[in-house]
Amino acid sequence: MNMDVLLGLQWGDEGKGKVVDVLAPQYDMVARFQGGPNAGHTLEFDGIKHVLHQIPSGIFRKRIDNVIGNGVVLDPVIFKKEIEKLSPFNIDFTQNLYISNKAQLILPTHRLLDAAYEKAKGNKKIGSTLKGIGPTYQDKIARLGLRVGDIIESNFEEKYRNLVDVHQGILEFYRHEYDLSPLETEFFEAIEFLKTFNIKSTEYLINNDLKSGKKILAEGAQGSLLDVDFGSYPFVTSSNTMTAGVCTGLGVAPNTIKNVFGIFKAYCTRVGSGPFPTELFDEDGVKLQKLGNEFGATTGRPRRCGWLDIPALKYVVMINGVTELFMMKADVLCDFKTIKICTTYKLADGTTTDEFPYDIVDKEITPIYKEMEGWNTSLDSVTGFDDMPVALVNYIKFIEEQLGVPINLVSMGPDRTQTILRDH
Repeated sequence: MNMDVLLGLQWGDEGKGKVVDVLAPQYDMVARFQGGPNAGHTLEFDGIKHVLHQIPSGIFRKRIDNVIGNGVVLDPVIFKKEIEKLSPFNIDFTQNLYISNKAQLILPTHRLLDAAYEKAKGNKKIGSTLKGIGPTYQDKIARLGLRVGDIIESNFEEKYRNLVDVHQGILEFYRHEYDLSPLETEFFEAIEFLKTFNIKSTEYLINNDLKSGKKILAEGAQGSLLDVDFGSYPFVTSSNTMTAGVCTGLGVAPNTIKNVFGIFKAYCTRVGSGPFPTELFDEDGVKLQKLGNEFGATTGRPRRCGWLDIPALKYVVMINGVTELFMMKADVLCDFKTIKICTTYKLADGTTTDEFPYDIVDKEITPIYKEMEGWNTSLDSVTGFDDMPVALVNYIKFIEEQLGVPINLVSMGPDRTQTILRDH
């Protein structure tokens, strides 16, 4: 067992990119297993901030292979722009980036369909990033989609045109206005660019590395509470963001997985529509948003903010089989004298539960809070768990007791150096 999994335990934006970058030196490969350009993994080092959407977060480490797995949906246009933005950093993509030939392609018409579907929902829209993710996964399940491996086939343009004809019929039904010509010009330029990369059956590459004893880190996108099966449906993404998605998204057996690292913020955030039991509408919510710079890395939309939600975390820790917890953005809570943690939900009938409700979208839920003393001090001088303020240590211990899993990493800021690891 040489594969570890790193995934988010909330509604995304937990800080996965930073942690992958910190942990990457321990691995020989970093592999993305689901999602697409709706991801925004932020890394910061040497005074430079990087946001990756489709490229794995190990790309800045020269000796590490990076794989875009078959479970990912790939937009060639955004991919080309990402690569071009990284050109000043002298990364040899021919040596350390591999793309699955089974990854699904996002077409320009997928983005148009995304916009048409979202507009048609009116005030019931789910808050899509409008990147074409949902329609691409729809075509995959309907067995209509195009895959990256198709671009090197002689009949690719014929396949493309057949699928676009289907899409245009749907767009006509929705009376969605668009100009496809410039989008297609950009798309086919990006397709030619994509052809120059290592496109292969990455399941063989990954499994051969596992057999030879190499260590692999599977990098998730979005968050567990956005999983299409177990998240706050229908306000979810279109893929399986859980540990189970690693097997289908990379082509590996369940018994290859060893450690599951679950990342969560010291508080909660959510972008777009959907239920959020601990959301704050007061000064504390505004303060969290401001101090945490809570704006989406992909969309730029402001994130809704609230206190930590233990019932939701318990749920995803259970389903993912989390073995270690990583707590991000502890520094954002430095200015709070009192911090609250939701320990249970009170339902409309007066009963309480610590389970994540099936009908969380429609059910009236009142969070029951435990108040704790804040550390109310800077964490700049903290270099280890032994240096932490007592109130922060108590906060960590309480969460560990509630979840039954150790917190072995605490992030004190955006830079890779602002990370405290517990000695194992």
